Amino acid sequence: MTSRALDHHPFFSDRKAVMLLATLCCLLWGSSYPAIKNGFALFAIQPGDMAGRLVFAGWRCALAGVLLLCIAVISGKRPGALSRRSWLEVGVLGLLQTAVMFVFFYLGLAYTTGVKSSVLNGTVSFFGVLLAHFIYHNDRLTWAKSLGCLIGFAGVLVVNFNHDLLDFNFTLIGEGSMILSAFFMAAGMVYGKRVSRTVDSSLMTGGQLAFGGAVLLTIGYALGAELAPATLASSLILGYLVLNSSVAYTLWSVLLKYNRVGLVSVFNFLVPIFGAVLSAIFLGETFLEWKNLAALLLVCTGIWLVTLEK
Repeated sequence: MTSRALDHHPFFSDRKAVMLLATLCCLLWGSSYPAIKNGFALFAIQPGDMAGRLVFAGWRCALAGVLLLCIAVISGKRPGALSRRSWLEVGVLGLLQTAVMFVFFYLGLAYTTGVKSSVLNGTVSFFGVLLAHFIYHNDRLTWAKSLGCLIGFAGVLVVNFNHDLLDFNFTLIGEGSMILSAFFMAAGMVYGKRVSRTVDSSLMTGGQLAFGGAVLLTIGYALGAELAPATLASSLILGYLVLNSSVAYTLWSVLLKYNRVGLVSVFNFLVPIFGAVLSAIFLGETFLEWKNLAALLLVCTGIWLVTLEK
């Protein structure tokens, strides 16, 4: 499959703007790490409670999707004007990038360590670059892009370095599920770029989050999930995550629409870096460690190599 010529936008196609906005998206996703951890505690979701985690993720995504759809309608967009095929494509995107991705993510998290989960989740950039290479003729692999991805992944290894990484045990339900989660996230990015050519980005993002969130809620409650009653603190945490998802996913969709997948997806290496640093700050831990600084340097070097391409 080949792609048409890239759509161009005077702002979102500018290289400096892409770097700034992609970094902002990753900063927002990284900030969700401590917020989700606090949310689990406030809603009394235990470490092994996969059903509860799916419901929590479902409410976060569904509310973010509804919020985006409401904003789209207020701004003059017409969801009803989209064809059935367009809504079907949005539904498939929500299934891939939200529902299936989160199911495998939490399944993997339940059967492997948090460190290995963070590292394996970093493979989303590799999958994004590889899938784009085979699907879009103008997004081929190069030596600079390959080296940049390897250096960026080395940064993810460094920030998560501890004795757990020396355990090379591999299980399909644990590590395998986490890799599948990263694959479906990357597949959603590639497919979302195609959908965004015919569907407005806010409608596409809002629709896929709402649909994917509804699927997660259905699965979670079917498995018997029970969350603690909402309080002011838990509502504020959930509200922040809803706004976080709304802004980050919308910006990411726009960036993918106007740029190559390989260029944008490499910034995913920043997510675990920001997650580790922000978690340390908000949880009262030391974050000025050598491994955090070294990891940030490696990831930035990798991104620089990929974005250096003409």
